[in-house]
Amino acid sequence: MATIKDIADRVGVSIATVSRVLNYDPTLSVSDETRRKIFQAAEDLAYRKKTERRPVSYRIGIVYWYTDEEELDDLYYMSLRMGVEKRCEANNLQIAKLSLENLLAGRGEEIHGVIAIGKFNLQQAEEIRKITDHIVFVDCSPDDDQFDSVISNFEKATINVLDYFLTHGHQKIGYIGGRETYKDKTSVITDPRETTFKNYLAQKGHYDDTYVYIGSFSVNDGYRLMKQAIEEHGENLPTAFFVGNDSLAIGCLRALHEANIPVPDRVSIIGVNDISISKYVYPPLSTVKVYTELMGETAVDLLLERIMERQVPKKVIISTRLEIRESSK
Repeated sequence: MATIKDIADRVGVSIATVSRVLNYDPTLSVSDETRRKIFQAAEDLAYRKKTERRPVSYRIGIVYWYTDEEELDDLYYMSLRMGVEKRCEANNLQIAKLSLENLLAGRGEEIHGVIAIGKFNLQQAEEIRKITDHIVFVDCSPDDDQFDSVISNFEKATINVLDYFLTHGHQKIGYIGGRETYKDKTSVITDPRETTFKNYLAQKGHYDDTYVYIGSFSVNDGYRLMKQAIEEHGENLPTAFFVGNDSLAIGCLRALHEANIPVPDRVSIIGVNDISISKYVYPPLSTVKVYTELMGETAVDLLLERIMERQVPKKVIISTRLEIRESSK
């Protein structure tokens, strides 16, 4: 049987770090990548805690929208997943990992409920329902009248960022964001950050569509799009940018640094998600704190209510918090 030492040796960290990660110690400061490696090693080595456990009462299927590799480019989804897994662990729920591509495998197992993490359209939701009627979606809501869901309030988060910029005297405000498509390629997903940015600034009389740049939610596209903005606007570059996630924002900071454009003295930057490295980049990144682990935990609680025969669908909207650091003023 694998031990904590086996996991520590494989990952290259201390036994204490492994123990605290596996026990979800909230006071531990460790990168998301290290957490992922520890959990992956524990799974590969079939590690089981040497504690007396109550019998597993339910088997929960988790449908993942992102692969492990894609999670590393956007740690938002890793944090959502960890929140779900943490709450399942606390409630002695067994987890069955599923994907849209292997949903048929789930139909052959005893699955009491499903948590779907990511973006799913109504057609995909109906496919998932062939496994069970007990479904909770995290980060999307295919149909409020049929399914439970947990989402973050990105509309209010965007307004909070824009109000901050406007009250600090910024007149020219840009947006750098990403767009995603459903896995079945049926349509592009509307991003509430982008739509709220456009509508709210238009109401305030400050919207300029030449200040909006859209790519994917990656560091590389943040770098590329900010370089494009610098080349196109020169001295008229906006004095502030709202950036769709922290990965994009980190790429933006690099492009501004290479162009010798000081942050925040010339350009202020605010991202979204508050990933673990945001406070350690230079300058420390202002960002919107999204309570991703709480979203995952809430999804498990909703699913247990559904299993216990609650009939009326619930949609839970989790608030955010603006975290101002040194990349904005």
